[in-house]
Amino acid sequence: MKRLLLVEDDRSLGATLCERLQREKYEVYWAETKQRALKKLGEGLWDLVILDIGLPDGSGFELARHIKEKTSLPIMFMTALNTAEHRLEGFEIGAEDFIPKPFHLRELLLRVKQVLDTHPVQREISCNGRVIELSNRVIVQPDGGREYPAARDFELLELLVTSSPRVVSRNEILDALWGEDKFLNQRTVDNMIVRLRQLLGDTKSTCIRSVRGIGYQWCGDE
Repeated sequence: MKRLLLVEDDRSLGATLCERLQREKYEVYWAETKQRALKKLGEGLWDLVILDIGLPDGSGFELARHIKEKTSLPIMFMTALNTAEHRLEGFEIGAEDFIPKPFHLRELLLRVKQVLDTHPVQREISCNGRVIELSNRVIVQPDGGREYPAARDFELLELLVTSSPRVVSRNEILDALWGEDKFLNQRTVDNMIVRLRQLLGDTKSTCIRSVRGIGYQWCGDE
């Protein structure tokens, strides 16, 4: 299921778009502010950001620049600011589409489908200045160095990222990585988390969060 991040401060429009996109079988998360959107961007992989320009705590253009500097995630602007200057700025930032308000819901849905059909799935995510390349199974450090975790360690990292924001239990991790192997215990998972946190510079356990008595949750950059 495709994951969409909707950034819109108008509550009526945001609720309507969420409901309509979910009916089209998209997984939709709605953020009303720039800061909330930045937090959600660190929680797992996304397929598209649908972004208003006028936000209560900053410009949608600023948020789009931040996204494009760090990822290849596609962006669709939807805004009442529909001058040629605004459209040009949006496309210069790297937006894939720009839809003026007011718009017909069917047109928006068709444009969303068009962008998703022509853009590859995001396979990179950042945390603490590191870039995790899921396709290459590598963690790129701030100095450009490349760290290759052990195979199962990386499988655990990918499981947490793709499951976010859901908490993944230790038993679920053991089942996913080892199946019916009975010679392992939950401490095995804890030791893997320690190694991953070291590679991610996650000294405060903010990227991979421990949930007492349950398991672990990927939170990314918050």
